[in-house]
Amino acid sequence: MATERFDTDVCVVGAGPAGLVLALLLLKSGVRVTVVERDRAHRREFRGEILQPGAMALLDRLGVLAGARARGAHEHARFRLVENERVLLDIDYRALPAPHNHLLSVPQAHVLDELLLHCQKFEEFRHLDGRRAGGLLRDGDRVAGIAADGPSGPCEVTARVVVGADGRFSKVRRLAGIEAGRTEAFDLDVLWFKVPAPRGGAAPGAVRDVRVFRAGDSPVLAYESWPDRVQIGWTLPHGGYRDVAAEGIGPVRERLARAVPPHADAIMEHVTSLRDLTLLDVFSGRAHRWADDGLVLIGDAAHTHSPIGAQGINLAVQDAVVLHPLLVESLATGDASAASLGRFERLRAPDIAAVMRTQTLQSKAMLSTGALATRVRPALAGVLRHTPLYPKVLRRIAYGNPAIRIAEECFV
Repeated sequence: MATERFDTDVCVVGAGPAGLVLALLLLKSGVRVTVVERDRAHRREFRGEILQPGAMALLDRLGVLAGARARGAHEHARFRLVENERVLLDIDYRALPAPHNHLLSVPQAHVLDELLLHCQKFEEFRHLDGRRAGGLLRDGDRVAGIAADGPSGPCEVTARVVVGADGRFSKVRRLAGIEAGRTEAFDLDVLWFKVPAPRGGAAPGAVRDVRVFRAGDSPVLAYESWPDRVQIGWTLPHGGYRDVAAEGIGPVRERLARAVPPHADAIMEHVTSLRDLTLLDVFSGRAHRWADDGLVLIGDAAHTHSPIGAQGINLAVQDAVVLHPLLVESLATGDASAASLGRFERLRAPDIAAVMRTQTLQSKAMLSTGALATRVRPALAGVLRHTPLYPKVLRRIAYGNPAIRIAEECFV
């Protein structure tokens, strides 16, 4: 097949939250944007579903949140750590100012479909789905576009700037020769699966929450997922899945049922094979650099985190908001050098480091074992809630950097 050729101002590789939020911001600023995405129609399985208030506020400002919610979502008022019906840690989001004083469980496809719908209103937008990036186009040492292929045939997209927003296993990052900077900071893996929610769902007026059930040294996360499922994540020691798989599905199912009593019946009935479980390799990482001449990385392509604390979408959306005015300026001045685009990393690095510190503390709070930790944790949590530190910790988890705002002055 003949190679299709396209020209654009910014080529975004990856149609996840970071890529599509950035695309929409740039389109509102009069920039031509082409998004290249290997999958079609957002029909693959997504595990990241929890929106923190910080991401909700930004998506709301963009006019996207209401439409995503209308497609289906659940509000969760609290995050709780429980053991044998005893609440060890209780973080209540209702202490935050309305309207974003909760967590929102919303299928990521709902958010992405709504973002794509808004992008498609602009003539300057092109969406090349089903195209897998296979190479970087170069003008001397400068990245000048990408080559991609798929069922629709090969294509080349020349661009003034290429944005790698293609996830923690970023092909763009690899093609640019940038090391991922992987570290095993959390020493855990997560087995994900879904089971049907209790019949009838939550009672009218009931308060939903995201819970972590303490179960020995393998805590289990559970929350109600739209429309009528419960998403469950079983944390295991890093590399521990081999031992779990060797036990067979029977013992695994029984351990999970004991760990999550409210969903024991659904687990026993619907988890029938190890194929029902999806292994997530948990690691942290920070790419050795986030920019080259003509290229910048955002989201998981630049920095990878644990699912603890549900920060993934929050960070992706905020990355796009921070990068947006820098790209608009870069295009206006014609300076897409590594030095210019590298300002994004310098601005964002302190926020990313702060999230990593918070996730490390959260990991220790949830995963530490022993009688002393179990006795001391709820006492400390109770004291913390009545100190000025509690609202600060809650705001840090909920918003990240609260100073991040959409540069609407760039809009045309």
